Amino acid sequence: MSLNCNEINLALSELDLEGAFIQDIIQPGFDTLALYTYKNSTAKTVLICTAPKSCRISETRKKIPKNEKPLRFMEFLKSRIKGSKIISCRQLGLERIIRFDLTHGEQAFIMYVRLWSNAGNIILCDSEGNVLDSMFRRPNKDEITGGKYSEPDTSKKTVKEFPIRDFSELKEEYNASKQAEYTSFENLSFNEKIDLFYSEHADTLSREALLEKAEKWFNEHHSKLTAALSKLEQKKNDFSNAEQKKHQGDLLLSYASEIKPGMNFIECLDYETNQTVQIKINPKLSAHENAQLLYESYKKELSGLEQLEQDIQLSKDKIARLEKEYEAITKEQNPVRIEQMLRKDTKPKQQEKKTHPGLDFTVDGWYILVGRDANENDELLRRHVRGSDMWFHTRDCPGGYVFIKYRAGKTIPLDIMLDAGNLAVYYSKARKNGKADLYYTQVKYLRRAKNGPKGRVLPTQEKNLSIVLDQKRLARLEAIRQEQEGI
Repeated sequence: MSLNCNEINLALSELDLEGAFIQDIIQPGFDTLALYTYKNSTAKTVLICTAPKSCRISETRKKIPKNEKPLRFMEFLKSRIKGSKIISCRQLGLERIIRFDLTHGEQAFIMYVRLWSNAGNIILCDSEGNVLDSMFRRPNKDEITGGKYSEPDTSKKTVKEFPIRDFSELKEEYNASKQAEYTSFENLSFNEKIDLFYSEHADTLSREALLEKAEKWFNEHHSKLTAALSKLEQKKNDFSNAEQKKHQGDLLLSYASEIKPGMNFIECLDYETNQTVQIKINPKLSAHENAQLLYESYKKELSGLEQLEQDIQLSKDKIARLEKEYEAITKEQNPVRIEQMLRKDTKPKQQEKKTHPGLDFTVDGWYILVGRDANENDELLRRHVRGSDMWFHTRDCPGGYVFIKYRAGKTIPLDIMLDAGNLAVYYSKARKNGKADLYYTQVKYLRRAKNGPKGRVLPTQEKNLSIVLDQKRLARLEAIRQEQEGI
């Protein structure tokens, strides 16, 4: 239950904020703000919450957890009113709206705190009531930068009796706690009772609501990931006959002398099962040509199977990470922390404009860039690498350029070299062979081929490196990339 107008008035009278200075501002969640105030050698932490059914303002003695990343509105308030003096703090009539009049040097500000259960907000205005910014930007209410805030007319409001709660339901629980050794329940201020009630009871309700939200988020993402995994595994099953095609090709060559022109199939004895099998063939092709088709199909499916295995493992890893994150959320007792964890996991990933073409991987502090075609190779060479960066490329085989960015005073570890080498082979035509010879050198030892194709370079002082594709290494790199890009 949110504070009613009479409870707000009583809380404000106890806070006695007139003449206090705002020393700091913390925003632990999207709907909560903490003002660290100081007056007459006394520090107070004023908690303002605009959450539905929990709208309130009160002093709190509890530690306010900070966000990993500062929130927009908090940073804005710090830039404007941190260090400001509270000239007055009052409720507007019977409205659950609090007006703070502030001065910071020669500047004057008005901060409105609206504690309406379903439309709470904190709005900072200049001295003329022009909106500078708000916790929740609502264009339809003109609560956006450049808008005009109009105070409600309180003169015609009918006086209503709203009881002030005594929170007596907390007495027994409080007396059983260690806190009762220092202050009896009867001697608690109204602000202390508010803080006690909302930390012990409302937060529980809030936690339950957050866990319900977390469950919905988990189920939605888990079902999508499991459905994608199911499709991949079905595709894997479709490729399961790859070995059979190779075996059929072997059988065709074994019975090549028995295959006559115009035959659509051949019946022969399978030397592995000792059973007669029937193999469909193209009547226009020879036995060797039919066998070659089966071998090519086998290689294609085998290559696809390897990639599928990698994709399946990545999907399983994603599901495992999701389940771990959900487990951590369900074990967390602090609703503020739950809200922060949910916000981190549920907010849409901002599609940042790439500053470079191709792919990038950050591994143990090393930054790897990958060009996948001539255009990307050329762009990376022209604008995104420097002379001390390391360049990798397959020898005598078209493919992408791979760069390891230089780190002052650091020698590239062998493991990072192998990462770059595997990426160079994977993004080249040597990929189907599963291995390739590479050469590598620093970018400063590359010169462009005169009249050569786009991106073509000639290396000097190059060294050699032989790479056999490591699927586990590639899967790890892809998982790193996806995690970094929020895929």
